[in-house]
Amino acid sequence: MKPPAASLVRRFRRCLLAWYGTHGRDLPWRRTRAPYRVLVSEIMLQQTQVDRVVPKYLQFLRHYPTLRSLARARVDEVRRLWYPLGYNIRPVRLHAIAREAVARYGGRLPDTAEDLRRLPGVGRYTAGAILSFAYGRDAAVLDTNVRRVLGRVFLGPRRLARVRGEKTLWDLAEALVPRGRAYDFNQALMDFGATWCTPRKPKCLPCPMKSFCATYPNANGRA
Repeated sequence: MKPPAASLVRRFRRCLLAWYGTHGRDLPWRRTRAPYRVLVSEIMLQQTQVDRVVPKYLQFLRHYPTLRSLARARVDEVRRLWYPLGYNIRPVRLHAIAREAVARYGGRLPDTAEDLRRLPGVGRYTAGAILSFAYGRDAAVLDTNVRRVLGRVFLGPRRLARVRGEKTLWDLAEALVPRGRAYDFNQALMDFGATWCTPRKPKCLPCPMKSFCATYPNANGRA
């Protein structure tokens, strides 16, 4: 895929960050840059709605405030505390990450994509989230919400239907991250996809992207 024009990239960044300044959600994991707390939030948010995660996130950190305290715990205790979030392989993976981080990295999460992705269950998205949200790196993220936003705005239905695999969207996500603003930009992308550019009934009419969105001309008045 040909990279988007620089002028389009600037417009998208400007519109998205302005939107986030007004509409960004106040979530407890956005009040910290602690890598461990970012990790917990990202694992909990996998396939789980935000409103279900918030109370469990706070409860979990009261019980296990550090990687070391989590690593010392019994995995069955961690699984019980995780209930009822579901997708129950997640607490097992989180516990394994904590044990690996203590054993190999002195009780802290590493700060490179290569080392993060060596941890159990940490993929490209989770590594990018930790790097941008905890360490302030210019790393991209690509989750379900981000895929939808980028696919709609930059590709449109026909081009998106021809995309095979994830390389095209990962390349696009990386090209869009503004230097020094990855934290706000990535949070904005995820919020925009979760609350405005939703799978059904997206808020197209008031959308600040509609003047350059590749999908909007085909939106047929959706609001």
